[in-house]
Amino acid sequence: MNKLHNYACGQWVAGAENGQELFNAITGDVYATASSKGLDFAKMFEYARNVGGPKLRKMTFQQRGLMLKALAMHLLSKKEDFYKVSWATGATRVDSWVDIEGGIGNLFTYASLRRQFPDETFCYDGDVARLSKNNTFIGHHICVPKEGVAIHINAFNFPVWGMLEKVAVNWLAGVPAIVKPAALTSFLTEAVVKEIIASKILPDGALQLICGSANGILDHVQSQDVITFTGSASTGKMLKAHPRLLEEAVHFNMEADSLNCCVLGTDVTTAMPEFDIFIKEIAREITTKAGQKCTAVRRIIIPENMVEDVQIALGKRLAQNVIGDPNVEGVRMGSLAGKSQLIEVKEKVELLSRTQKIIIGNFENFEVKGADKNKGAFMPPIIFFNDNPFKNTDCHNIEAFGPVSTIMPYKTIEDAIELSKMGKGSLVSSIITADNKIARMYTLGAACMHGRILVLNAECAKESTGHGSPMPMLVHGGPGRAGGGEEMGGKRGVLHYMQRTAIQGSPTTITAITNQYQQGAKQIEKDIHPFRQYFEDLEIGETLITAKHTITDADVVNFANVSGDHFYAHTDVTSLEGTIFTGRVAHGYYILSKAAGLFVNAKKGPVLLNYGIDECRFTKPVYMGSTIGVRFTCKEKIEQEKKNPEDISKGIVKWLVDVYDETGETVAIATILTMVKKKNQD
Repeated sequence: MNKLHNYACGQWVAGAENGQELFNAITGDVYATASSKGLDFAKMFEYARNVGGPKLRKMTFQQRGLMLKALAMHLLSKKEDFYKVSWATGATRVDSWVDIEGGIGNLFTYASLRRQFPDETFCYDGDVARLSKNNTFIGHHICVPKEGVAIHINAFNFPVWGMLEKVAVNWLAGVPAIVKPAALTSFLTEAVVKEIIASKILPDGALQLICGSANGILDHVQSQDVITFTGSASTGKMLKAHPRLLEEAVHFNMEADSLNCCVLGTDVTTAMPEFDIFIKEIAREITTKAGQKCTAVRRIIIPENMVEDVQIALGKRLAQNVIGDPNVEGVRMGSLAGKSQLIEVKEKVELLSRTQKIIIGNFENFEVKGADKNKGAFMPPIIFFNDNPFKNTDCHNIEAFGPVSTIMPYKTIEDAIELSKMGKGSLVSSIITADNKIARMYTLGAACMHGRILVLNAECAKESTGHGSPMPMLVHGGPGRAGGGEEMGGKRGVLHYMQRTAIQGSPTTITAITNQYQQGAKQIEKDIHPFRQYFEDLEIGETLITAKHTITDADVVNFANVSGDHFYAHTDVTSLEGTIFTGRVAHGYYILSKAAGLFVNAKKGPVLLNYGIDECRFTKPVYMGSTIGVRFTCKEKIEQEKKNPEDISKGIVKWLVDVYDETGETVAIATILTMVKKKNQD
């Protein structure tokens, strides 16, 4: 029997001898014990704040992202070890893939997200606010890492993904974490954390683990901390009401189990591919992880004329479902996570049975392959039918957290929308329809009560990630019963662990603070052309004032012929009546191209290539005879990692291209990017 260890203050601490017994969900045998007895939660917080936090905050977003990438690569190399442990949670290989490799995938995704952030320890948010007439006083927003701890209180159903999808985000933000997995499956979380710590990829204090009880941990939170909770709504509400959270105004994010629904459109018939897609999606959501997903379909909302067809088709598909030991060939569905969970699900099924009837499945009459169904936490899929879901509302209020769902009929798409919202807030809803008008009506009507809506049809079904799969770049959460929180969501998720602060001052001062050039700030002029300098030597604010060029008729005609752009405003003076133009104007892209001709230094040097354009605006017409020049300013610098030892050491430089005319007014503004070689090629 394995005695789980906690990881606290940089040390592995064994649980007490009389810890909570954790069971193998397949065999029913005791698998491990878990205890947090002896842990000093106050010291764990202190260690995270004073050791882990400062080290993470000193790292730039680029460094943190590369740290996540290295960790993802390491865990991926150890995945088979995790699969072996995952079997004891009752999960099949496919279930474990979602948990283990899905979690590691989150690390990879957030590692890549570093490219959306500056090469700084903080980031900017939004656009600059011009606060004065002459642009001597501006405002901006910066986001800095919170100087607290992320406390993750996770559910039992995804012991790996539940941890990694959260810590990936707080680490990228520069915040350390204390992870408290649900005890039921914490032995798998412990296995992953052991590999994380052994890799020595994270700085000390970035991660701590509590496998046993965490009662009392919230007594030590402070205003800079962030708490995330995944689990039942009742437990979440209890935690959210903790006096310490109210006193310190602690950010609390809840992702609660919800009564998610899947809707079949009124346009779908049994002859359409969308019908088969619907049946397949429902069956998958019922059987994956044995229905133990916060996103699982609990309510199957179908047109009233399709009830019999859906019941027959779903019954046939579920009859092919083989329940048993995931190690046995042919088994498609494992067990629940434990006997305690089985007891709870049975109780909820009994409550639901009072107002609706079971049409598929039987607790007593089902087969288990390769295991003893009386020892393991096995149960069959249970499908209810509710003939009046507007009156019999238990299905909208009671969730059986297992392979349990309810079919309910509707007359119109408006009825379907209303039924979907009777769940009082859900993580996800899906609608299967080939009619985009129905898709639009349902999506806009139901969106206010759902965190995510999947619209599925034959066009996207093959590549769709499915109803129950939250994606790292999209928010995961939902209103009302679902907790009212958000997780992941790409850059949005990172900002939950940062403090957004408005800063005001002169453009020069804001440039010095942000290390990003602001228009109107003092510029640095050098005798050497910026394209002759290596990445390290370039300074933010360094500016080249170019020679000037007067626009001629020949310029415009030649550009029109080369580009094929003969738009009337450039080439046909007789068509200008009633327009905003007083004469023929130069192409905007010609102005930008000519600007490049003015600021580019043609000789071979440190600049390796043009990397692209981030922003471009043409702000004033340029007529024949106008004279243009360019203020070419180093705006921002971003380090780039070497892809291999032979790769060139380099960085990306963002340049502000300010094209102005003879009056001094800006006629075009753009941000271009160049890849610049480093002087030091270590």
